[in-house]
Amino acid sequence: MSAAPNGAGRPAVFLDRDGVLNEPVLIEGRPHPPGSAGDLIVRPDTINACARLHAAGLLLVVVTNQPDIARGRQTWEAVAAINDELRQRLPLDDVRVCPHDDQDGCGCRKPAPGLLIDGAAAWNIDLGRSVMVGDRWRDVEAGKRAGCAVVLVKHDYDERAASVDPDLVVATLQEAVPWILKTTKRDGEP
Repeated sequence: MSAAPNGAGRPAVFLDRDGVLNEPVLIEGRPHPPGSAGDLIVRPDTINACARLHAAGLLLVVVTNQPDIARGRQTWEAVAAINDELRQRLPLDDVRVCPHDDQDGCGCRKPAPGLLIDGAAAWNIDLGRSVMVGDRWRDVEAGKRAGCAVVLVKHDYDERAASVDPDLVVATLQEAVPWILKTTKRDGEP
């Protein structure tokens, strides 16, 4: 199955997990996922932002790298428990996880666009009318490679910048909602 041809499918918002939907754990200026569902912190403005996007008819698809699974620092079960807790708090349509590390060379680890392309195929998503929201260079590059508009939620992490520019830079997902709603609607839609 492949993604919908431009204009034929539904628009979606692809959301990175840690740093966009929930607060990351910062270690030496770099973001890390929470250790368990009990450590998960989701801000009220993120809950509101997701509710507004979903109410507007947009699919919300989480696309998250979780290399600690490959590194033996985290289990699939713990990652699934965190994702299940997010599904309880937010109106998410799908959660797609890449459990690989860089040396695995998979097509799903961002900055590769595989998670977005596979999600688009599964949900009949028009990538050209969709938006990727992330907090790291990997998210920006994956969104651009998939053909999406891209929002960067800027946290000033201690890491390299993206080699391509995002379309919008914001401090929170909530701040991006009006732009996302405008970007994902078809010409002539109210």
